[in-house]
Amino acid sequence: MTDSILVVEDDLDIADLIRVNLSELGIAIAHAACGKEGLSLAMQNHYDLMLLDVMLPEINGLDICRNVRAQKPEQSIIMLTAKNSETDRVLGLELGADDYMTKPFSVRELQARVRAQLRKVHMLRNARHTEDSSASLLQLGSLCIDVDKHLVTLNAQALELTATEFELLNYLARHPNQVFSRAQLLESVWGYHHSGYEHTVNSHINRLRAKIEEDATHPRVVQTVWGVGYKLNPAGVNAAC
Repeated sequence: MTDSILVVEDDLDIADLIRVNLSELGIAIAHAACGKEGLSLAMQNHYDLMLLDVMLPEINGLDICRNVRAQKPEQSIIMLTAKNSETDRVLGLELGADDYMTKPFSVRELQARVRAQLRKVHMLRNARHTEDSSASLLQLGSLCIDVDKHLVTLNAQALELTATEFELLNYLARHPNQVFSRAQLLESVWGYHHSGYEHTVNSHINRLRAKIEEDATHPRVVQTVWGVGYKLNPAGVNAAC
């Protein structure tokens, strides 16, 4: 099955650069040059991945990300931001983007990031077609992770996680009480190691906490180890399954 990507980018030179270099990977590319068209295409069609610029005419990328995530929680999204736009990067991640890239970016980095996101999409797609999930069920108290079904429940209630949130939680849960730096999580969960992208990890941790913690301001499950990184504390999960 050919992977498909929607590129929402008003700079035609950048859009063409993306199209040429991703087409080499056998990926089908659709392009929208404005926010209104991009949102319409995203809502009406299925794409394995969206490359979404922040600064767009008519509707900006942050609003598109918010709307798409609300309607399609499993949609994979990489935000494209200006090099000096830290606020946009953080907002994009907090609104549900899986990753971000700062412009200008190299062709090699573009292809690596896209491959990493598509691997998660393929894993999710395969999980939907798996019948027996008993061998991949992880239970930590009231937190239950079913890898094959791509399902997480807490106190018997299903959680609505993005593909990347799921991978992050699953990775931490399979190494309970082990502390991981942001760089280690980038390499293990996102599949790359580039300095300067710590916001990606921080924002996903915040989003996870909002969904699994009783009080996200005082996390008991996904904990910060100051000066080092993050760990999952099984003792912080409440009742047994």
